[in-house]
Amino acid sequence: MFKKVLIAEDHETANISVQKTLKDLGIGRTDYAYYCDDAWLRLRKAMTDGDPYELLITDLSFEEDDREQRLKSGEALVDAALALQPELKVLVFSAEQRPAVIAALFQVHGVHGYVRKARRDAQELRAAIERLSQHKLHYPQEFRQVITQQNAHEFTSYDITVITLLAQGVLQKQIPYHLQEKNIRPSGLSSVEKRLNQIRETLSFTKNEQLVAFCKDMGII
Repeated sequence: MFKKVLIAEDHETANISVQKTLKDLGIGRTDYAYYCDDAWLRLRKAMTDGDPYELLITDLSFEEDDREQRLKSGEALVDAALALQPELKVLVFSAEQRPAVIAALFQVHGVHGYVRKARRDAQELRAAIERLSQHKLHYPQEFRQVITQQNAHEFTSYDITVITLLAQGVLQKQIPYHLQEKNIRPSGLSSVEKRLNQIRETLSFTKNEQLVAFCKDMGII
């Protein structure tokens, strides 16, 4: 189990809830920050002192006020934290529920777990922390349910990334460049084409436009 955890959360009630869950798990060394910049500074100081944090729990949205911030979102904090300390485990605790956004957290930003703020979130938060301590990833249950459709096609985070690029107007032949920039594999054009063909056949679509429209309607992207 983790011994030292940092919480980045600007809502006090959520912060207290997370601290209680950590205490119930027997994790006594916990610190918290209300700003992303402060969280990053704590991570850096801990590294400098030779006593690094093992787990970062962060929200995605942080309300802006009159204090100027360099890191203005949870995603920015995650990127900066993992650049500073690659071995750090990161768990996102947020109200975000869009599958494409959650998928990007894993595929693009490299988080290790996600828990949505909802009913019984304390129970799932505890389970997620235990999984991360065992070097496993934690995907939220509702996310797995949403991306698994009744037609038996299970959308992977890779699928969602590719289809999201199409929805943003990126041409199919240009998708490999975007995947390469994000270090997502496979990134070859033939791999992209093969995967899109497979999805379209499973869903009985003939065009990418139909696939994109379907994914938007189903809330997949």
